[in-house]
Amino acid sequence: MYFKKIGVVGGGTMGQGIAEMLAAKGLDVLLVEKSPERLDYSYRMIETSLDKQLEKWGITQAEKKLILSRIQKVTHIKELGTCDMVIETIIEDLDAKKEVFEQLDQVCPSSVILASNTSTLSLTELASSTKYPERVIGMHFIHPVSKVDLVEIIRGLKTSEQTFTETKRFVEEVADKKGIMVYESPGFVTTRMITLMINEALHLLQEGVASAEDIDDAMRIGYNFQHGPLEMADRFGLDSILAALERMFREYGELKYRPSIVLKKMVRAGQLGVKTGEGFFKYDKDGDRI
Repeated sequence: MYFKKIGVVGGGTMGQGIAEMLAAKGLDVLLVEKSPERLDYSYRMIETSLDKQLEKWGITQAEKKLILSRIQKVTHIKELGTCDMVIETIIEDLDAKKEVFEQLDQVCPSSVILASNTSTLSLTELASSTKYPERVIGMHFIHPVSKVDLVEIIRGLKTSEQTFTETKRFVEEVADKKGIMVYESPGFVTTRMITLMINEALHLLQEGVASAEDIDDAMRIGYNFQHGPLEMADRFGLDSILAALERMFREYGELKYRPSIVLKKMVRAGQLGVKTGEGFFKYDKDGDRI
């Protein structure tokens, strides 16, 4: 299979990152959002991301224009019928995702791979909403997409060997990232492990063992992490961490996945991290710590 045009459904943080990364790799991207307003916002955020790289001499003005020219704004899923692959990146809501896959199944030829960027949901269940479940696969990118060179490739119960092989080739040869194969399991590998570490850091904070700053310094300096667990939570979005933990708690029924009370309080207060400017730490409009 030759990959040239990729559909990205959902223009949130992950959708923006995936669209920008693919366009930078020379692919044509059709970015889909449900309203022109949300689509314009997603496009502006990609442009802002490129402007930051421009300021740091990461790209040239010509490269920025070229990347943006490869991203086409689309409001109807039916326009994705000409794509070589479609990646769904909407919110972690099973019914909403199933609806998207049902629509994609109707407009995309049976040879087109339909991938989901889900971090916790069942690929087998998502695939059940399609007539061709063998072409449905998980492709879990990690935020920030341009900087993390790993993708979890998740096989559902009916995912075909060809779909997996082509997806792995896409990840490693086209996107130029390391692809690891994961058999379907709630949270897969990365989400399951990182949310448990974040939840444990929250319990330490709740028990008064150490301050947020010191907990993060312990892991960042002591174990050479780029960010401590609490800043990681801020950057992932506290609401996303809470949703992942609650889903794994329901699926596994084990107490270690039960979310910390501190996390629930923060989400209820609307302090979600970088996207709201405040979580365990404060951030400016560019997402830098204040």
